[in-house]
Amino acid sequence: MSAGQIKSIVMDVYERLYSAYGSQHWWPGDTPFEVIIGAILTQSTAWTNVEKAIANLKSAGILSAPALREIPEPDLAALIRPSGYFNVKARKLKAFVEWLGQRSNDDLEILFTARTAALREELLGVYGIGEETADSILLYAGNKPSFVIDAYTRRIVDRLGIEPGGPAYSDYRHLFMDNLPADAALYNEYHALLVRHGKDVCRKTRPLCKTCCLERICRSR
Repeated sequence: MSAGQIKSIVMDVYERLYSAYGSQHWWPGDTPFEVIIGAILTQSTAWTNVEKAIANLKSAGILSAPALREIPEPDLAALIRPSGYFNVKARKLKAFVEWLGQRSNDDLEILFTARTAALREELLGVYGIGEETADSILLYAGNKPSFVIDAYTRRIVDRLGIEPGGPAYSDYRHLFMDNLPADAALYNEYHALLVRHGKDVCRKTRPLCKTCCLERICRSR
């Protein structure tokens, strides 16, 4: 498949998904800081569980970087218990807010003035921040063009037969970033649409191929 064909297919997939589902208005979160906390808590769990954990943090009045630094780690773990792996995630939250205080004095506006690639590398150096979480923070909290790759995206790409060039996270990420304009709004919408499609139609088991808006261009149909 030529580079021109890949570019055309990547955009065609977006247009078909958008035509089928419309705008998704993602990511859920009242503030950029809440989005970041959600991005960390959603690792290995469903968003409904994250919502419960965030509600607990709000009720306790500690959904801020200074408050998260101050609260004892066991108490924080108890509050975020609904998100699963709560002891590990408490350490991750602590590590992030410690870094945020040192990096930009808790000011997200200052943080997000950094160049996307450089800030991504910094985030990846924080305990508990992997590639998917870093890209989620950059895109959904920082409004920076950094495409998020998750299990839904991998599944859909693999079934379509687009062939990203390798199995690594970076291979899938570059498949989108090399073939789309560097537009945060587009990346936001595209990723949200892939999640919607992966949950509702292109499911892990028993995908609903007969009702799939991508059926005509899918090699696995």
